[in-house]
Amino acid sequence: MKKSPIDLRFVVHEHHASHLHYDFRLEMGGVFKSWAIPKGPSMNPAEKRLAIMVEDHALEYGAFEGIIPPGNYGAGAVVIWDKGSYVPTEEGDPEEQLENGRFSFELRGKKLKGGFSMALLKGRGKGNQWLLMKKRDQEADSTFKLEVALTEKKRKKLEVKIPPCETDSGPS
Repeated sequence: MKKSPIDLRFVVHEHHASHLHYDFRLEMGGVFKSWAIPKGPSMNPAEKRLAIMVEDHALEYGAFEGIIPPGNYGAGAVVIWDKGSYVPTEEGDPEEQLENGRFSFELRGKKLKGGFSMALLKGRGKGNQWLLMKKRDQEADSTFKLEVALTEKKRKKLEVKIPPCETDSGPS
């Protein structure tokens, strides 16, 4: 496995927008590369998850939790579901690997651990549809069940605020 001089960050936001989804973000090239995962990530290698690539997000967005007010893009509650570091597991430039449609990495989070890979679904949609797949390793869990992090108690503590990154299409 390739070791990085410094581990890069990842974060998964649980986003209660018009439809609950999970925003998966990998630090790369000075930004968070981001994907919306409708069913959320899984530690079960048998469960491949659709991941829709969205616009890059500023690194400051990694710590965001709050309630995006109605009338704003992505309105709804956003909490951190998991976070940690990751290291690429293949030789070469991770950004080039993404451009070529395949990227493998090891996550070191509280919930997501071990080997994962992403593969671009070619010829589908707008070229932004990927699969997020858990590798079969010692961290794999065939009984994994996604649990929602936003409790009523946590929701009451969230502040209404606009995320720190504004892009042409707004935050997601």
